[in-house]
Amino acid sequence: MTMTPTLGAQALSYEWIKFRSVRSTVWTTVATAVLPVLGAVFVAATGSLQPDDTVLGGSLTLSVVAQMLAGVVGALVVTGEYSSGTIRTTFAAVPRRGTVFAAKATLVAAVMYVLALLSCSTAYVVGSAMLPEGRYAQGEPLPALFGIAASFALAAVLGLAVGTLVRHSAGAVTMVLGLLLLPSLFGPLFGDAERWIAGLSPTAALEKLTQTSDATADTVGSLGPWPSLLLVAVCTTAITLAALLLLRRRDA
Repeated sequence: MTMTPTLGAQALSYEWIKFRSVRSTVWTTVATAVLPVLGAVFVAATGSLQPDDTVLGGSLTLSVVAQMLAGVVGALVVTGEYSSGTIRTTFAAVPRRGTVFAAKATLVAAVMYVLALLSCSTAYVVGSAMLPEGRYAQGEPLPALFGIAASFALAAVLGLAVGTLVRHSAGAVTMVLGLLLLPSLFGPLFGDAERWIAGLSPTAALEKLTQTSDATADTVGSLGPWPSLLLVAVCTTAITLAALLLLRRRDA
């Protein structure tokens, strides 16, 4: 069955109302937006950057934590409904499971992309204004900031997919944090495949993207920031499709 534009718009409207109504989701989203800016202020105020650090990387020192929260938001969007039982009402209002899932994915991806772009851009502006002029490489941050925002959106969709598979808030949050962190932590154990394993998570892509605009090429990792982001997008899409298929089977 195909999704009609009217049903899709209706589902998206429902999801937006629910997104704004759940306190845990709202406050986690607020924290996601605030952390990068707070990190930029802290780094600039304390002078904790090293001489070879970059303005973008230093300004986004807390962006990895913020990205993890984006993944948590994605998980909470679906697990909160299962724990409260409101998912039955959602499926009664929009009977097509695929439409509901697509609406949730579209919403969290769009919200996190816009939020991350604004927040990380603000953090960079704050860092540029507060850090000593000329001491750190300035570069051209705009391409990297768009990629960084995309990595936040991917983390949120990944959280949504994991939440759909697990249906339990604590378990989904734990799993999504593991998926974000473990590839980078265990990549070195895989020898020649390290660059591919380490590049599997949005966190790895984010860390590389913070260096693309104002660091030399040999500091961004062998896989590269944009190939890493593409690899993350492919893996996230695969997990999302698996979650959608399982959702349809479970609730058929």
